[in-house]
Amino acid sequence: MSRVGKLPVSIPAGVEVAINADAISVKGGGVTLSVPQNALVKVSNEAGALRFAPADDSREANALSGTLRQLVNNSVIGVTKGFERKLTLIGVGYKAQAAGDKLNLSVGFSHPVSKQMPAGVTVATPAPTEIIIKGADRQRVGQVAAEIRAIRPPEPYKGKGIRYADEKVVIKETKKK
Repeated sequence: MSRVGKLPVSIPAGVEVAINADAISVKGGGVTLSVPQNALVKVSNEAGALRFAPADDSREANALSGTLRQLVNNSVIGVTKGFERKLTLIGVGYKAQAAGDKLNLSVGFSHPVSKQMPAGVTVATPAPTEIIIKGADRQRVGQVAAEIRAIRPPEPYKGKGIRYADEKVVIKETKKK
């Protein structure tokens, strides 16, 4: 059995979990997240902890038990604490400004770039060169952060662009005669 799949998911106070035939719904803090259920994984609620077991001895069922367990665990963490990604803008004149559910970027193009945030994701700019993306759904927060980074990824010669706060960019040496 998968090592990750063996670990139970503890359900903290204030979080409700509903196991249906087609989805597992996690509700708490005014947010509801659902994870699609799979027939190869048996899910049981035992004394405030969710346990995941493969339905048969196949390799796919073993792998899916660990995957489904982690997806449900991410949903439980998302409705209790939430997830966040930090982005940094490096470059002269590069700046970001959050306006409601829009992010306005000035990153060296001849025009400003505007990015609309999807439902459930909020954006904040504590400084003109910092962007903080927050939300309950880990996948959606990571996807939005990747889309914003893709607007102007860091280039390898000067390191200018949008990068994750913990990202290290290897600077190439310029070509010499």
